[in-house]
Amino acid sequence: MKSLKLTSCMASNADGFVTALTEYLRQHLSLPLQLVDDIPWQQREQGFDNGDIQICWICGLPYAWKKDRPGSAIELLATPVLEARRYAGKAVYLSDIVVHRDSPFQCFDDLADSRWAYNEPHSHSGCYVVRNHLAKLGKDGDFFAEIIESGAHQNSLQMILAGKIDAAAIDSWVLELELQKMPEQREKIRIIDTLGPSAFPPFIISKQVPLPLRQQLRNALLDMHNNPQGLAILQAVQISHFAESHDRDYDGIRQMAKQAQRAHWTQDKR
Repeated sequence: MKSLKLTSCMASNADGFVTALTEYLRQHLSLPLQLVDDIPWQQREQGFDNGDIQICWICGLPYAWKKDRPGSAIELLATPVLEARRYAGKAVYLSDIVVHRDSPFQCFDDLADSRWAYNEPHSHSGCYVVRNHLAKLGKDGDFFAEIIESGAHQNSLQMILAGKIDAAAIDSWVLELELQKMPEQREKIRIIDTLGPSAFPPFIISKQVPLPLRQQLRNALLDMHNNPQGLAILQAVQISHFAESHDRDYDGIRQMAKQAQRAHWTQDKR
């Protein structure tokens, strides 16, 4: 191929990592690899779907939806494994239920009739995992007094800090990066519950990329932590290494999404 394009549909606080990763792969493999980061994430995802972009870092739920489409021509490339002990060396993450430090809430059940925010309706960590939890409790979106789409996990966090909402489920890695950047916020919030673990968002690749090149890219990611430059890029965002992933790893997310359909959810209930 003359050129490859890579993009991310992850939270914006991962943008610096994606830029560094792209440059690392470009230099390490001598590839004409272009980063697409100058359009909204929805357009980036559309670009991957229509074949204009060949590599995408995306939430596990949209990956599963894309993979399960008839005639799907995508495959998993590799998946980050986070450093923190709570992930036990596996390619997983969590959804932390976050409230303001001064709020009265002590557990998820306390959030009945509260003001809830989620990042966006196709998110596993911010939306579907919560709907799945509600379904298991025999409840639905009416459990909350208000449901507000914030647009991003970071927006949900800022709304909690500003007192505009009571709680949200926030991707645990996104939260860790935010607190790494702004440690003073750690004392202003509490985590009252945690949902998961769930399979971590994977890097996926189009099969229009020739098989030898797909494997070359995969090997470069899997070996990145053994390269001093690569290790520094990973450690800057609390990633230990990349792991090989398999489609079956996302069956748990598929099952939670199916269960979540039982919990009626008004996307903007005020």
